[in-house]
Amino acid sequence: MLLDSILHFDLSAFVETVGYVGVFAIVFAESGLFFGFFLPGGSLLVVTGLLASQGVFNIWIVIVLLAAAAILGDNVGYWFGMKVGPKIFTREDSFFFHKKHVQKTKQFYEKYGTRVILIARFVPIVRTFAPILAGVAGMRYRLFFIYNVIGAVVWGIGGALIGYFLGNTIPNIEKYTLYIVVGIVVVSCAPLFFEFIRPVQKR
Repeated sequence: MLLDSILHFDLSAFVETVGYVGVFAIVFAESGLFFGFFLPGGSLLVVTGLLASQGVFNIWIVIVLLAAAAILGDNVGYWFGMKVGPKIFTREDSFFFHKKHVQKTKQFYEKYGTRVILIARFVPIVRTFAPILAGVAGMRYRLFFIYNVIGAVVWGIGGALIGYFLGNTIPNIEKYTLYIVVGIVVVSCAPLFFEFIRPVQKR
């Protein structure tokens, strides 16, 4: 049932329906609000770019909105982490919050250090909790902001421009949207997969 729902979910139609405001809100939430981890990330960017190539959106408005949403979302996550601090690790699991996601992000943070703010942009779930963990760890805001802006530009604007380029290059690209979305999800989740199996391989 779940797989059937995923395969029949039309992301292009959804993005077109929610418009600029919806796209901004989704990227904002997925970039730093702990309940936003389940929202579409990379696939949303590319599909928005594809729609822009078809005249549904203005590509210049899109890239400005995406960059702003990603930067602001990360900032909200950072300051939330600063305020909440260690309490976030003792919070009870709920529909929107799972401690395992925080722990996984913590492992990424410990492995990559401050660079995790940039690297996390390309890893689902981790990109949602990374700015929160940066705030919890007391990462210097100036350093956080630099990585935040670089990540927002490379991930947000880059993803939309890839979709825009594909839309202007490949005829009838809308026929392959599902395959593109699935491909993005698989590639994006690869780092999480390898981080998961690595401890198993060491046993």
